[in-house]
Amino acid sequence: MEKIIKQMIWVLFALLFVVQTAAAQAEPKIIKDLKPTVILISLDGFRPDYLDKYPAPTLGLLAKQGVRAKWMTPSFPSLTFPNHYAIATGLYPDHNGIVANTIYAPEFNETFSMSKREEVGNGRWWLGEPIWVTAEKQGQRSAPLFFPGSEAEIAGQRPSYWKVFDDNFPNFERVDMALAWLDKPKAERPTMITLYYSDVDHGGHDAGPDSENAKQAIERVDQAMSRLVEGLKARGVFNRVNLVIVSDHGMARMDPRDVVVLDDYFAAEQAQRVVWNSAMAQIFPKPGMEEAIYSALKTKAPHVSVYRKAEVPKRFHYGTSPRIGNIVVMADEGWALSSRERYRPVPTSESIKYRGGHGFDNQLESMRALFIGYGPAFKRGQIVEPFANVDVYNVMAKILKLKPAPNDGNKATVKALLR
Repeated sequence: MEKIIKQMIWVLFALLFVVQTAAAQAEPKIIKDLKPTVILISLDGFRPDYLDKYPAPTLGLLAKQGVRAKWMTPSFPSLTFPNHYAIATGLYPDHNGIVANTIYAPEFNETFSMSKREEVGNGRWWLGEPIWVTAEKQGQRSAPLFFPGSEAEIAGQRPSYWKVFDDNFPNFERVDMALAWLDKPKAERPTMITLYYSDVDHGGHDAGPDSENAKQAIERVDQAMSRLVEGLKARGVFNRVNLVIVSDHGMARMDPRDVVVLDDYFAAEQAQRVVWNSAMAQIFPKPGMEEAIYSALKTKAPHVSVYRKAEVPKRFHYGTSPRIGNIVVMADEGWALSSRERYRPVPTSESIKYRGGHGFDNQLESMRALFIGYGPAFKRGQIVEPFANVDVYNVMAKILKLKPAPNDGNKATVKALLR
């Protein structure tokens, strides 16, 4: 008798598993009560010319049927964190606090980097008002997934839904999480969602923008976009959700031998601190040492541009934040900056493996970023002139019917992109 009871229990467990599996695989419900909604999708390191160079059928179709910019100009420096936060806030890095990937803040004598997770989640670094905070403040829910800044409480506000960054979190599961947020009841459903993919950036860094690595990475993110499109169609909202597809910067081909060992050209002991950001260095001189450092670098260092903070060209919109060093050194395209301590020369016996990098002059062709808009708010089948990435914040605010926070964006871009 006991054996029969155990068998019956196992049968019940099996039936329960089958029912749960069938429910999980069932067609999602049609969403009939959708408010104006934006899904902001970042394809890190995706150059706009990749669309024409590599197979990406889903992205290509969205670009053809929606509105595509010839290119979007990233903010300077053309690095990951500054540009994501410029897109989110409509503020140049000079104004949004995220002046580089690695930052020194004299106001609290602390250093920020992408790997310092405690600081990444500390709201003191993140100035301005990202779009998810604007939404929350005005009664809408937001769900930024893996977007720089989304792990911090900013202006006293957190998004309704967010997750600690995990670059190993599978691409398809990211899509499924966004779709699950859309499946929530109307009162709990976010109207502002973000997705982030690092594949193309990694592929470009590993072997350069003209590599098989880059091609395969683009195939992967396009498959993720296809899954998103099919998921939206299954819910009846593909043509009701607004997709804003962007990249933060482009990618330049780099020869690993092209390195400027910067402290070979000035006396490092004259600097209180040097902040390294691959293609850029910021120098905080010791008292009375600024002119000596500046003059030495200006006259001796090759393949760089050297500026006093106050003399950085206006087109960079860079030079007023206290987090920017008194001396800013920018590498020429394709060159890396290093210290003597960090420098590891390429052995002459090894064959040269070209890589990719960014952080250079934001107006270089290689640094150009992607913009595609698709959905009911966007114009259809158009290619528009280039614009700055700080304009995207106002575009999203307009779609969501939000009053934008003060920002650096040009509202003319809203008219160029939206119906």
